[in-house]
Amino acid sequence: MGSGSTFLTLTMLVVAGCLMCNTKEVYAQCGGSLPDLISQCQQYVQKTGPKIKPSAACCAVLKQFNVPCACKLVTKEVASLVSIPKVVFVGRSCGLNLPAGMHCGAVVIPPAMK
Repeated sequence: MGSGSTFLTLTMLVVAGCLMCNTKEVYAQCGGSLPDLISQCQQYVQKTGPKIKPSAACCAVLKQFNVPCACKLVTKEVASLVSIPKVVFVGRSCGLNLPAGMHCGAVVIPPAMK
């Protein structure tokens, strides 16, 4: 996987914010399909409920995004709309390398739990 794959999961942070703001801008700049991302992955990053391993379809959609691009659009408000621990869990469950200390907007990726 390329370095872009390292950041793919963090696109999930953009999802909720894009529902309220500039969906076309994210799509045009960062690739992927936000409607697919929302329909396939939203249930895995909601603030309520337990952590659930993401589906293969969710992982496939995540891999379509240029997340370094999307990370530039992540604000504190966007990050507050999803569960950050679940976003990281989904990404790591999809096999993406999310190193501790990596930044995406105001979010800092925590260490992996052993």
